[in-house]
Amino acid sequence: MPDLLAGSHLLPPFTLVCQGSLRQVDHKYKTDARKRGAQTEHSMPTNSSSVAHRVAADPHPTAASPGPGGQSLGVAGARPAIRARGLRKVYRGSGGQPPKEALKRIDLDIPEGSIFGLLGPNGAGKSTFINVLAGLVMKTEGQVDVWGFDIDANPRQARASIGVVPQELNLDPFFTPIETLEAQAGLFGVPKAERRSHEILDLVGLADKADAYARSLSGGMRRRLLVAKAMVHNPPILVLDEPTAGVDIELRKQMWDNVRALHARGVTIVLTTHYLEEAQELCDQIAIIDQGSVRAYDTTANLLKLLDSKTVTVCPSEPLTALPPALSALDASLMADGRIQIRYKPSAADMDGLLTAVQAAGVRIKDLSTHESDLEDIFLKLTGS
Repeated sequence: MPDLLAGSHLLPPFTLVCQGSLRQVDHKYKTDARKRGAQTEHSMPTNSSSVAHRVAADPHPTAASPGPGGQSLGVAGARPAIRARGLRKVYRGSGGQPPKEALKRIDLDIPEGSIFGLLGPNGAGKSTFINVLAGLVMKTEGQVDVWGFDIDANPRQARASIGVVPQELNLDPFFTPIETLEAQAGLFGVPKAERRSHEILDLVGLADKADAYARSLSGGMRRRLLVAKAMVHNPPILVLDEPTAGVDIELRKQMWDNVRALHARGVTIVLTTHYLEEAQELCDQIAIIDQGSVRAYDTTANLLKLLDSKTVTVCPSEPLTALPPALSALDASLMADGRIQIRYKPSAADMDGLLTAVQAAGVRIKDLSTHESDLEDIFLKLTGS
């Protein structure tokens, strides 16, 4: 399989054709960053765990709530590939319905070079946020920069810096995959000599379907074609909106590998997904959006620590019919099959002490298992789903 990622073709600086002249996006970003100077640096928190601590204290912070010193939601040490300040979107009501506020003055930095997870229930505002980035929805208020380009002042450069894989299968049924990629490359002004349509199709496993009509492809193949379509202009930022919805397990794992390969080459990945184990597996940073506001934003590891809850299940050598009185001081319960389940906070207790207490109660331990909080637990707690 050809290596689509070989060389510097997908690495900045990304040469794009904009308004008839070659523009170096990365050079423009650095120039703007120098002009912003300390302002850019001051927008980033100095303590990467500050947001996690704030969420732990308040499970429903507003999106615009500042960190220490009035700083916005962000992670220290990385410049933002996408930067939103006071982003608000209100849809007009129809049929006598009141206006709908889809985004409530969101402040959010998506660091360059990250795999960033954007999670939330249906109707939370994720797709609206993505569509604003892509120029498909006009924001009501606020400022958004994509790869250093203000989407209002430099809309063409901003759109050329991002590739979006939408939820909808928006493919022309009478185009073949190769024709689809060539047409998309033409829209972005990619010279024919620099197009790598066949290699992109090979990367997503559609090389043997290059000349088949899109209408003849399966649902999973069409979704892979959407990923290929978003990559034709080699954007530094790739947004994947529910990329594995409706695909089988094998293809999902393959797409995970593709995402990791792109990330390893410096591409910033923004991922929305309903598969929370997918976000936990892939993403190094996650924001949870609910009802148009950011409920939490931190590294995946820090988010998983928020609940401070763990469960150990003890299997005695003989099933118990009653819970030993000595274990009443613990948050222990007797299960229907005679096992003991103990809930505890890792910050306040350790496994050695728990097992010592169980043995002191006269229970002989045959086996045990533990369950830690996962991203689904955090998601349900913060969104109330």
